[in-house]
Amino acid sequence: MTPRARRTSRTEAAAAEAGAAARRDDLASFGLTVGTAVRFRRRASERWKDGTVMRVEADGSIGVCDAKGAMRSLPFAAVEVRDTGPRGGVAWVPLEEWAARTEQLRLL
Repeated sequence: MTPRARRTSRTEAAAAEAGAAARRDDLASFGLTVGTAVRFRRRASERWKDGTVMRVEADGSIGVCDAKGAMRSLPFAAVEVRDTGPRGGVAWVPLEEWAARTEQLRLL
């Protein structure tokens, strides 16, 4: 006999939605949105890998989806955000610098 699928109550669904909204707000506090293009590497000897921002993890790290669809939980120091340079080219900005810059812009 197979077990039945568990139904979620309205309160559980509402709690899950509230958690997702809080994570989006956390991303906004760093100047990011879901789907922002980033690149990352775990060690300094590795090549950069492309990905997209998905969420802020419970431990405060950034949840990134890589090109193969795998989710990664990365510290701030391992992530760079794609930006447009002064002449229109691609520039990569460390996430720590990006968050400080967007925080400063919000104050003005």
